[in-house]
Amino acid sequence: MFDKIVIANRGEIALRILRCCKEMGIGTVAVHSSADRDLKHVRLADESVCIGPPASADSYLNVPAIISAAEVTDAMAIHPGYGFLAENADFAERVEQSGFAFIGPRPETIRLMGDKVSAIESMKASGVPCVPGSDGPLGDDPETNIKLARKIGYPIIIKAAAGGGGRGMRVVHSEAALLNAISLTRAEAQAAFSSDVVYLEKFLENPRHIEIQVLADQHGNAIHLAERDCSMQRRHQKVVEEAPAPGITPEIRAKIGGRCAEACRKIGYRGAGTFEFLYEDGEFYFIEMNTRIQVEHPVTEMITGVDLVKEQIRIAANEKLSHTQDEIIVRGHAFECRLNAEDPETFMPSPGTISQFHSPGGLGVRVDSHIYNGYCVPPYYDSMIGKLIVHGDSRETAMARMRTALSECVIEGIKTNIPLHQDIFSDAAFQAGGANIHYLEKKLGL
Repeated sequence: MFDKIVIANRGEIALRILRCCKEMGIGTVAVHSSADRDLKHVRLADESVCIGPPASADSYLNVPAIISAAEVTDAMAIHPGYGFLAENADFAERVEQSGFAFIGPRPETIRLMGDKVSAIESMKASGVPCVPGSDGPLGDDPETNIKLARKIGYPIIIKAAAGGGGRGMRVVHSEAALLNAISLTRAEAQAAFSSDVVYLEKFLENPRHIEIQVLADQHGNAIHLAERDCSMQRRHQKVVEEAPAPGITPEIRAKIGGRCAEACRKIGYRGAGTFEFLYEDGEFYFIEMNTRIQVEHPVTEMITGVDLVKEQIRIAANEKLSHTQDEIIVRGHAFECRLNAEDPETFMPSPGTISQFHSPGGLGVRVDSHIYNGYCVPPYYDSMIGKLIVHGDSRETAMARMRTALSECVIEGIKTNIPLHQDIFSDAAFQAGGANIHYLEKKLGL
């Protein structure tokens, strides 16, 4: 096992990793920008290293600075968390070439799954169901592309192969708009991702977003840990997540989860990962794989009792999985609300000093957050300041606990999206379960 780990991230996920390391008896190094020297995990870490000014490009995306921090502190491994460099294959490669362990998949696996075209090809070869599409990059011949779209049937969606985070995609409803949409998406993809490779898929009009959590080690073992429903979204960004997904039976779970675990074995996957699917009319359609820990991982931990971050670290240290598939039992129901420093109506970021913070509590309530009284939320990074997670023995109990927890949560001095969450948890369609990915935007009039 590692004796010291560099935490190459910030905010709540950095604190989550630090707490896990402390539990495992592992030393911690917090790297941070000059704007983040007062972060909670920086104060609690065994060592800290400032790696640059506030801008992410000069700090949390500064690969030489992060590796230098590992060198000067004699660390053995680097945990990237999520976001920033977590799914950067070049970073993972540099880490390993520098003699450190990267707590995540191998660089070649990150590359394979980071390119949406190669990811879909790999999943089809592994028996994972995919959305009908171009089965590869779109070429430059207009007639071929028109015929392909006709065969699939409108509406279709054009996606950047290197895209992510809801960017680099465009829905097309008619043949007349197809060629211009392809050109625009290529240009946007080149500008955003330095690659103009795009592909085409059938656009599912009212799907849910359901994902499967997996763990795989370097000894050929792979398991799935049930599913999460992440359909409450705004502009492709998740707002509320829950596990398990309403309406998914144990038989369906075992079937799709088994295919995901088998795909991990076939591609030689290592670490924690998430298979993301669109789910419509009882069918799963693979859209992408996230080769890192997810923001919403706590809901899976709450229903399975498995510490996913601890498993990440153990796998990276070449240990075997702590659990077999038979030992993974789903118990109860869990919800997660992403708490953002933003106006709940306009969604504009709301940085500033937190004058008062009171964390909710009670049976089944968990708060993953780095904020505290007097903490100043900086304007340079993502607006998420924490996650409120609840668990109950049923979906109804968990929902009631979340409503209570939201009413107890006090964050003053800045605006937050707590009112939005309260609105969602009082919504009849959400309470019934199974709302699609467009429901929240329609509800908000977006």
